[in-house]
Amino acid sequence: MGKIYYMMGKSSSGKDTLYGMLMKDEKLRLKTVVPYTTRPMRAGEENGVSYYFCDEDTVEKLEAEGKIIELRAYHTIHGIWKYFTVADHQVDLDHQSYLLIGTLESYLKIREYFGTENVVPIYIEVEDGMRLQRALERERRQENPKYEELCRRFLADEKDFSEEKLKEAGITKRFCNESLEETENAIAAYIEEQE
Repeated sequence: MGKIYYMMGKSSSGKDTLYGMLMKDEKLRLKTVVPYTTRPMRAGEENGVSYYFCDEDTVEKLEAEGKIIELRAYHTIHGIWKYFTVADHQVDLDHQSYLLIGTLESYLKIREYFGTENVVPIYIEVEDGMRLQRALERERRQENPKYEELCRRFLADEKDFSEEKLKEAGITKRFCNESLEETENAIAAYIEEQE
């Protein structure tokens, strides 16, 4: 029986980089579930890899069909961006384990849908000053940097990942990401223990 390992943490905590490293770890043999989003594609992203990029019509169609497991809508300065997970052919827990990435809110809905016993949280944390520096560096690399959105996300994370909410969700295992390689090794060992 497989499990869903669900990575989460504040923006610029290194989740995406660690996710990529863990997906390449052949010992773990994890598969992914590609989420959907209505936000514009960023430089270096490819449709169907990081996300399925779609429009509002697609969201409405999937909602009408009852296929959306969880959906988050963010009111950005560029409009409403939605991120969501679809109940489609991507998950087969009888034969495979998966690595997903998202927010605390989405973790709770995935856990509710697939069952607490099948979903293992992996929480990544980084000191706030280091996170802000990483976020600025990433945004500077974009063709059209969106600094106001960066600030909104940074501040929203304080509420979204408050200690109270983490405690309510039962998040006790944390990985401090000071070194990507050490953190990746620690997470890989933790996943191997769960299998």
